[in-house]
Amino acid sequence: MKTFVPFRQLRNQPTIVVDSVGNGAALTLAHWRGAPTPESLRDDTSAGSVLRALRAPATPGLEAAAVTANHFDVDGFVGVWSLLYPEQALRHEALLRRVATLGDFREIDWPHPLTDHALKLVGWLNAEEKSRFYEPFGAPARRRREDEASAEKFKWFLPRFREVLENPAAGRASWEPEYTRVQQALAVAHGPDTSYARYSEIGLVVARTPEPLPYYALFGPTAGSDIVLSLYAGQRYELEYKYTTWVDLESRPTLPRLPLDGLVARLNELEQAPHPWTFDGITDTGPLLRLAGRSLSKVQRYADPDHRPIFASSISPDQLEQEVVAFFRARYAGIAPKRYWTWAEVRALQ
Repeated sequence: MKTFVPFRQLRNQPTIVVDSVGNGAALTLAHWRGAPTPESLRDDTSAGSVLRALRAPATPGLEAAAVTANHFDVDGFVGVWSLLYPEQALRHEALLRRVATLGDFREIDWPHPLTDHALKLVGWLNAEEKSRFYEPFGAPARRRREDEASAEKFKWFLPRFREVLENPAAGRASWEPEYTRVQQALAVAHGPDTSYARYSEIGLVVARTPEPLPYYALFGPTAGSDIVLSLYAGQRYELEYKYTTWVDLESRPTLPRLPLDGLVARLNELEQAPHPWTFDGITDTGPLLRLAGRSLSKVQRYADPDHRPIFASSISPDQLEQEVVAFFRARYAGIAPKRYWTWAEVRALQ
């Protein structure tokens, strides 16, 4: 039997660290870039590494009785829960893998038979987290440390998740609003007014759709790519490096993130709207390039595109697409995709 302990108690006893890194861990199971996850257990998600470990019971450190994480999110929670309830986790492994992927990468594979169930579980986790505690990245605004405040979330969710996992109807009142909203958005994302252009050599997908969509709908068709340029009606635009280039993906190689100073400078030369183009730093979990009005908080940047203001540009969508494609083609020339970039390698490319 294992128990969850707050992150600050990591060194008090042998402890498995999930979706985080910490000195003194008996075993680390995380997809964070540079995390000391055993090579044989590497996976696209931290929960995936946990599930691999459960199928390799001789893994050194897996015998530790304490489990922790330094933040709460869907992937990390699924990993922690799986260590505490291994028999149930392995019985539902395929579903839990989809829950973790949807939660972290926001890529929904709608035709898959488990996707509907996964969306309900993610919707339940999201809704209960916001209503009972605070939104993701919201701890600092409440003058709290995430590694301390998130422990309260784990203690509430861990004993309750199994019921909704095995009977989603038990959590319908919580998951239904987001589930319905995403279903409606999926109809738009796969409808005649939305199109996706893929530039595989630079890892870019250009999405043209009338209005901003929830990530679960927007990012599904972008699976396998790492940059999304969203072109909305009214010449409103955002470009985002997906979370897939913040972590170490096991399933495929990726190109490294590059600073977009040159692209920002070019767009500001062309722009006649009152707002300047700006870009978040490359170490942000999901850096955005967009026309800046009032600065967005981390909570707003993490929230869905339809929950934040997106300003109109004077640049036409075709010209913006051409500028973005030309920039990345030039900057990525001579750089080959690979697995397990280090942050030192990424910074050296600047």
